[in-house]
Amino acid sequence: MKLKGIELEGTYKVRYYNTYFEIYDEKSNRSYYEGSNGFWSKRKYDEKGNEIYFEDSDGYWAKWEYNEKGKEIYREYSDGYWAKSEYDEKGNVIYFEDKKGEIIDKRVKELTIEEIEKLLGCKIKIKK
Repeated sequence: MKLKGIELEGTYKVRYYNTYFEIYDEKSNRSYYEGSNGFWSKRKYDEKGNEIYFEDSDGYWAKWEYNEKGKEIYREYSDGYWAKSEYDEKGNVIYFEDKKGEIIDKRVKELTIEEIEKLLGCKIKIKK
């Protein structure tokens, strides 16, 4: 069944008030909102309950992607902004980059001896 452009599968709860109504999915995530002023918004969620898409009647939209542990790895907004992140095994951010040019890079770098020598500007010898 389709309601207000949303494909409804499963059980949904509809809450209706004097000035707005809302639709919630089976995991209690708000999937749709509409006010008496005509403003509406709709959301989509992944199987873990993370919001993956948002859109409203003003033309604004946003989308998100998550890794297998539920950490946000990418986001993008209708105004052109985007950001991506990487995490270590403990869930700490080790890389961040966004449209504005901000870069945080705490990843472990693997270098060859030649690359290390080039960075140092001299020859090195590894002791055993």
